[in-house]
Amino acid sequence: MRRTTRLRESIAAPEILVMPGVHDALGARLAEMQGFAAVTAGGYGASATLLGQPDSSQLSLTEMSEMYSRLCDATDLPLLADADTGFGNVTNVTRTVRLYEKAGVAGLFIEDQVFPKRCGHMSGKAVVPVAEWLAKIKAALDARRDPDLVIMARSDALAVNGLDDAIERAQLAREAGADLLFVEAPTDVGQMRRICAEIPGPCLANNVETGRSPLLPADELQRIGYAAVVFPVAATYAVAFALRELFATIRRTGSTEEFLPRMPSFDEFNDIVGLSAQRRREAEWQDYAESLVERRSLTEGEENR
Repeated sequence: MRRTTRLRESIAAPEILVMPGVHDALGARLAEMQGFAAVTAGGYGASATLLGQPDSSQLSLTEMSEMYSRLCDATDLPLLADADTGFGNVTNVTRTVRLYEKAGVAGLFIEDQVFPKRCGHMSGKAVVPVAEWLAKIKAALDARRDPDLVIMARSDALAVNGLDDAIERAQLAREAGADLLFVEAPTDVGQMRRICAEIPGPCLANNVETGRSPLLPADELQRIGYAAVVFPVAATYAVAFALRELFATIRRTGSTEEFLPRMPSFDEFNDIVGLSAQRRREAEWQDYAESLVERRSLTEGEENR
């Protein structure tokens, strides 16, 4: 089954779809090993890990699509991708969808912020007129070659114009054909309940640790009415914390010995990245080549007798 179809069916399933965020290929492999059904990867983690910079539209379309290509090569899991504001107008949105599809993503979202955008939990956001955003959603829907590619409409209007406008925008996006709806940064459970009750389609929740929204477990979000939840920055924060502690330890002690219990062993890490499977494939190909050469030699010997 195609990854796009698997993502679509997971969103439609009765149980909420839980997607951890990854920012590199190693994280994608680790998420798959833990049994998740899908993953997401956003511009926040990408900007931090690729540039060491904040999420403020500094990465280009080609940089993002190349990153997604590497992530999709590293895992068989469906990946929900961040297309920001579409990297321009409706024509740019069309190219974005085409490049993201080539990269192998199973879904993507287009938001209604003004370019350059900001992380959805930062202050100072601004949104475009709703018709401009809806045109981008329609362009994305028309551009996809795989009809199962999930197109999510994300609105940041709540912090700018209030909840009523954000819900109305999401309702219009659903009417335009969006498969999944995302109203960013509700500040309490009451707002979350209204979002899920008044938007006629599956909704996504965004668990950003210490962000503007309540940090709720997946089962509670499911009871509220959400179809999917992402944890887009948790891995990036955890890696930043671990590396800060590791480097402080090395600086303080001149050794990593006290950090060893928090690391996989050399052999464990090689298993994580697939070294043993790679070596098996190499041996199989070498055995095949040698047997082919041997058969040819035997055939030639019989013909020469």
